[in-house]
Amino acid sequence: MTKKQAPKYLDQAFAEICEEMIATFIKKHKDYGKGNILDTGELGIVYRESDKLNRLKHLLTNSKNPSNEPINDSWQDIAVYAVIAILLRKGLFQKLNIDPKV
Repeated sequence: MTKKQAPKYLDQAFAEICEEMIATFIKKHKDYGKGNILDTGELGIVYRESDKLNRLKHLLTNSKNPSNEPINDSWQDIAVYAVIAILLRKGLFQKLNIDPKV
């Protein structure tokens, strides 16, 4: 296995994080489906993001090392929820499905 090279440019690093977000979104979407988002809509997303932000505030202000999931995972979840909210507002989350080939 070859070691992946570090990105040379900021936009490349950004794209790598976005690829990780897509992988996380697909994995979690396969586990959860759409119901949890469609039941509560955009306001439900706000509450989920609020939970994540409160967790981050607690961990960062108390210098705690999380025992469940890394801090980066919380940041990624917040970003993924933001994209889901945009898709929901555009009507795309409701009508589109994950590509069955992934």
